[in-house]
Amino acid sequence: MDIFSKIAAGDIPSYKCAESDNFYAFLDINPLVKGHTLVIPRREVDYVFDMEDEEIAAFQVFAKKVAIAIKNAFPCKKVAEVVLGLEVPHAHIHLIPMQNEADVDFRKEKLKLTDEEFKAIADKIYTEFIKG
Repeated sequence: MDIFSKIAAGDIPSYKCAESDNFYAFLDINPLVKGHTLVIPRREVDYVFDMEDEEIAAFQVFAKKVAIAIKNAFPCKKVAEVVLGLEVPHAHIHLIPMQNEADVDFRKEKLKLTDEEFKAIADKIYTEFIKG
C-alpha cells in the first residue's frame, strides 16, 4: 500500500477536504498557496492516464466539485488543475487556487503553515464541498 492509499484509508493523518467511495481530497502538506489540494483515486493506480475511461471521467467530475469548493472557500480567479509528480506512484491531481500563473510555479518556496492553519483551510473547503 503506497502513502496516498494509507492517507485515504486513514492510516496516515491528513487534512481532509472531500471524499467519496472512490476518491479522496486532502491538503498538500507543502502548499504553493492556501487551499492547494491533492485529489486521488482510492484505487492504487500509478498514472492518471492508466485509469479506465469511466474512472477518469468520474475522477474529473469529483475534482471539479472539489475545485468549486476551493474557489468558494478561497476566492480566486481560477483553480488550476495540474497533473505533476513522480515522487509517489499514485495518480493525483493538484488543485491550486490562483490569482495569477505565478501561483502555480512549483519551483517557488512552499508555504509553512501551522496545524491550526491547515485544519482551518481543510474545514473551509470541506464545508463548501458538503454544501455543493
